[in-house]
Amino acid sequence: MNGLDWVPTSCTLPIEERPLRVAEWDALFTERLERISRPEPLRVHLELRGGDGVEERVHDLAEREGGCCSFFTFAVTADPNAVTLDITVDTVHTAVLDALQRRVTAAGSTQ
Repeated sequence: MNGLDWVPTSCTLPIEERPLRVAEWDALFTERLERISRPEPLRVHLELRGGDGVEERVHDLAEREGGCCSFFTFAVTADPNAVTLDITVDTVHTAVLDALQRRVTAAGSTQ
């Protein structure tokens, strides 16, 4: 998934900044992804390896992403060894969640 054609028009992040943001997410998933699941049609659940600064990094990315793509809801929980990230969308944006899941899976498989 090299293109960004899956990014919806409702995203307010300037087009020139989108590849940088995607690269930040990809780096996080490549470095930290342990498991991904889809417990509900509108929710993706990610389990990430913890470590110094990981929780803060996830919170920062989630906050910035929620600022430009308000259709996402992010829930972050952490313990000393792991950070979980639940990403939910409304029914209108299911295709975006599908694309995100494929992207996370692809990034995580490069570990």
